[in-house]
Amino acid sequence: MKKHSVPLGLLVLMAAVHFALFIVRPDKAREVMSTAGNYFLEMIAILPPILVLVGLFDAWVPRRVIEAAMGKGSGVKGALFAILAGTAGMGPLYAGFPLAKSLLGKGASLTNMTIFICAWASIKIPMILFEIKFLGGAFAGVRLALTLPCIIAIGVLLNRILNRRTPHETKCA
Repeated sequence: MKKHSVPLGLLVLMAAVHFALFIVRPDKAREVMSTAGNYFLEMIAILPPILVLVGLFDAWVPRRVIEAAMGKGSGVKGALFAILAGTAGMGPLYAGFPLAKSLLGKGASLTNMTIFICAWASIKIPMILFEIKFLGGAFAGVRLALTLPCIIAIGVLLNRILNRRTPHETKCA
């Protein structure tokens, strides 16, 4: 099977489903296209600046700094750094993936990148403040107390699962 045949197949399947929806429910099909167009415009507005910043990060931050802070031997310090970096991340989740890819390329461990992405998705600072204001400090504290160990467990588990595979299967493209 060719490398690009799966995404192309999914694209064709998605187009066929949309075409069928357009025949059965044209109003819903227009709504779907409108929503997809809005998300596309949002991504076009957000991703170029993110990619420029990631490029600057690649150029300015030496590999040894990332390896020391978040590399395979960084241990608890690396996990804490990944949590703090993910918590401070701004923007939608898809904005964190280019940065995570860049960090992996500079020697960050897969465990720490998984922790970074999970923290970005679930414990951003504005989200914590929102929870404290509207749901109370006790709720925010309990959620953090339950979320943080799960994030770390996911990072460790994913690293163990992927390290069982052959190197060409786990290599980031």
